[in-house]
Amino acid sequence: MATTLDIDLLRTFHAVVRVGKFSAAAEQLHKSPAAVSVHIQRLEAVAGGRLLNRDNQSISLTALGRRLLNSTAELLRTHDQVLAELHGPDLAGRITLGVPDEYAAHVIRDILPMFSAAWPNVVLELRTGPSHALRDLVRRGKLQAAVVAQAEGTLGPNAERLLSTTPVWVGPMNAAAVLHDPLPLAAHALQCPYREAMTESLKASGRRSRIVLESHSNQAVKACVEAGLAISVIDRAKVTERMQILDGLPAIPDHDILFVRSPASGGDAAVTLLARAMRQSFRL
Repeated sequence: MATTLDIDLLRTFHAVVRVGKFSAAAEQLHKSPAAVSVHIQRLEAVAGGRLLNRDNQSISLTALGRRLLNSTAELLRTHDQVLAELHGPDLAGRITLGVPDEYAAHVIRDILPMFSAAWPNVVLELRTGPSHALRDLVRRGKLQAAVVAQAEGTLGPNAERLLSTTPVWVGPMNAAAVLHDPLPLAAHALQCPYREAMTESLKASGRRSRIVLESHSNQAVKACVEAGLAISVIDRAKVTERMQILDGLPAIPDHDILFVRSPASGGDAAVTLLARAMRQSFRL
């Protein structure tokens, strides 16, 4: 009998790699950790070898796992695109979506065009803002869904993890020029979890600071740092060539990037499909 690749097994594999933990992938896929483990074992049997190196803290890809991941990403996209083309015209609705500025470009450029092409009768309305403000709007039913950041921890109801991030302190290449007392800060807007983490960590350590820039715009914060006017906290993956990671400052806890939905949208097919698109495509 010919060997076949099961789409569900591949989807589980990609989810585990994307979020980096079996337990987090299980939450995202609405499966038990045991079921996720069984899926990976079954896929390894088909692939002919171990796909993941595992320990108590994290997972990493083997050489075989890396080959499978790279060679099946397009397969999953094509599979879902075919289903969308078959059923897309039948789905109609309206989604009000909130996105923090830091992730707006990725969502607008890499996720929403494919979603709109697949489901042309679903109307998307987008709003940007700080994560805590967006989450409050979702809770109050003013938005149906939002991408938000929060300190790593309990997901809470109506939320699923898209990925985990490591915030770091950054300064200009000539960091000595700005490491004064008080520290000059480029601060994200109020109700941003990174701003909270930055100011609370400094307060706990007894370091004095002053705000040079306060902005909703992640690009403005980055520009202020690159120009040598201030230091700030951003995702490690978003450190630019004109910045350096700063040592010796208070540690910032890892954060989760979540897709949250209002309780009223729990059975909304369009929001469910958008959540799936986010899971499949949210790679920063």
